[in-house]
Amino acid sequence: MSLPAPSPSDPPYLSGLNAPQREAVLTTEGPVLVLAGAGTGKTAALTARLAHLLFTKRAWPSEILSVTFTNKAAREMRHRVGRLVGDVVEGMPWLGTFHAIGAKMLRRHAELVGLHSNFTILDTDDQLRLLKQLITAADLDEKRWPARALGGLIDGWKNKGLTPADLDAGESELYANGRGKELYAAYQARLIALNACDFGDLLLHMLVILKRDREVLADYQRRFKYIMVDEYQDTNSVQYLWLRLLAQERKNICCVGDDDQSIYSWRGAQVENILKFEKDFPGAAIIRLEQNYRSTPHILAAASGVIANNSGRLGKTLWTDEPDGEKVKVIGVWDGPEEARRVGEEIESCQRAGKSIDDIAILVRAQHQTREFEDRFISIGMPYRIVGGFRFYERAEIRDALAYLRVVAQPADDLAFERIVNVPKRGLGDKAVQKVHQLARAENIPLATAAARILDTDELTPQARRAFANLVGDMARWRALANDTPHPELARQILDESGYTAMWQAEKSAEAAGRLENLTELVRAMEEYDSLTAFLEHVSLVMDNEAAAEEAKVTIMTIHAAKGLEYDTVFLVGWEEGLFPSQRSLDEGGLASLEEERRLAYVAITRARRRAVIIHAANRRIYGQWTSSIPSRFVAELPDAHTESESSMSGGESLWRANWSERADPFADVARGTGRGPGWQRAAGVNPGGSFTSRTFTREPSRVVESRASAVSIGNKGRSDVAVGMRVFHQKFGYGEIAEIEGNKLEIDFEAAGRKRVMDSFVTVG
Repeated sequence: MSLPAPSPSDPPYLSGLNAPQREAVLTTEGPVLVLAGAGTGKTAALTARLAHLLFTKRAWPSEILSVTFTNKAAREMRHRVGRLVGDVVEGMPWLGTFHAIGAKMLRRHAELVGLHSNFTILDTDDQLRLLKQLITAADLDEKRWPARALGGLIDGWKNKGLTPADLDAGESELYANGRGKELYAAYQARLIALNACDFGDLLLHMLVILKRDREVLADYQRRFKYIMVDEYQDTNSVQYLWLRLLAQERKNICCVGDDDQSIYSWRGAQVENILKFEKDFPGAAIIRLEQNYRSTPHILAAASGVIANNSGRLGKTLWTDEPDGEKVKVIGVWDGPEEARRVGEEIESCQRAGKSIDDIAILVRAQHQTREFEDRFISIGMPYRIVGGFRFYERAEIRDALAYLRVVAQPADDLAFERIVNVPKRGLGDKAVQKVHQLARAENIPLATAAARILDTDELTPQARRAFANLVGDMARWRALANDTPHPELARQILDESGYTAMWQAEKSAEAAGRLENLTELVRAMEEYDSLTAFLEHVSLVMDNEAAAEEAKVTIMTIHAAKGLEYDTVFLVGWEEGLFPSQRSLDEGGLASLEEERRLAYVAITRARRRAVIIHAANRRIYGQWTSSIPSRFVAELPDAHTESESSMSGGESLWRANWSERADPFADVARGTGRGPGWQRAAGVNPGGSFTSRTFTREPSRVVESRASAVSIGNKGRSDVAVGMRVFHQKFGYGEIAEIEGNKLEIDFEAAGRKRVMDSFVTVG
């Protein structure tokens, strides 16, 4: 297609668009895929395209289906188009989110799936309550087979476009030893009886209708002359199938997305949908938006260098007319606390330079990482906000755990007792709890004391008496243990013996896994305080530190929450193997998960406008013990020409980067699910067939004391522990003799290179 050159008579919606953006707007007929890289102005192109269809009268407003993923995006689209073409945009009934449009369609055809047009859409609480009823009716133990887990499976099945009849034995086996299909069918039948549906039904029911009723499908295919889809890389199976059916007749579908920013597989998104667009729509026009209006050349080159290692992508290269700016900074630090201190110092330096901290963000891979920064910022008086989640100590699982600790430390804390009296479920009904409240008020005593006293009466049912007796007995035992048990260990014991940890372990969901990580981080945080009382006092100060809303604040959030946002300065922390990429993701998803983790890295880097700082730590405290870690493979994939490194680990990092870059098949073991290939071995400072020593430490106030060392054999026999005077070999510095040992750092007198300080994992006994 030959496009007209820009001219002064162009309509206003074409003003300021670059050539690929204009092509995306003016290529109206046939299937079009717009590959819009980060910061390339895809919203401007999408808005102008919609305005063009209306302005040129190619379609009436009611003949355009325009789908977004969020209500905010839909409102912004409507507002922008309205400014360009006027009030005509108000007549667009089919501009909205997938679920909003699905609900509108379903109300027109509800009777075709057994519903009435005034059906109710259940929220999550109602959905869980209904599932619990069905689980009980099926004579299943809800503690073993939680309703939330079944709800997650059903949501996943609906995202895949699967009705109960579509489930195979493998899918059904995922719940209650093969009863998943039966319970899914019972749930759907109960929804129909209630004239209700959940959010997943809004699209699933319509997919069933479109497949089954040719007249309904033909009506919508005639109605929608043009279909436009934003964030196409985030579509799941049911959304993909729904769109493909609607577009098959006219094929005037324009999908805008970025395969390099597909990061939501955990909620059903399938990057394959965008990758196979040309196969689904032969002859499709592929338009690449590659001119970036956000970041500097160094930042874009760094991001491009990382994402180029993915094989599952359509390919594009971002560029910009902006000045080069600063190179991406890579900083290696000793441990997590030093990471938080270093970020705090860098931000204070920005403040002294007159920069607003509103333009600074810290991006983490997992929620539990925020705790270290929150505590540090509280201590130095740095205002901050958590975006896309709660502050660490405000999260439900943390507040529950703190409530247990508060009741143990202060038996008169009624608010804490109320919070955990039936968490996890102990079979205590409202009436039993009310009786304890009545006794406490009548005798003016704490609830915990009232619970103990009421056991000597006949006020409670036998079941409630047993439940209260167990709780009161546990609390008394924990208080006795508090006298001579380290408070972090006491916290672990309380969480385990109360059943609270088991409650979240039983819920097989991504959310539950994150909650367990947060509980682990809570216990780790306690180790920095002398007593339980001191720790709880610290938490109280943190909770009371909410600053005025209008005050400038540093933003802390996960990379997932940062998608679509941008900041002048971005700190990308925790870039270590196992943390980022996430070991859990690699173990569960292999190569596909590794590529998604790499897309996360790409998204993270491209949030930065002017300055990106990547930090990795040599040691992290995990389950109360210090464990050595290696930098993320993504650090090695950063192009040297666009980065500058700073590390306290001597020559270790440069050797590590060189070894990662020379790996022959870094994904071999990842594809098998182990998450570790030959590159991982080299990154640890060994050759395949060598050994890697991981050291674990406990921390004292003024020094790091080695408490345990364990040799992990990779191929041949693991090397013995190092000692002063021992002869060792380093791949970069050659042979030398150990002069000093500090934790897992060695001072070595090398024969050719002189004295160097290196990590012990980078040497082999010579």
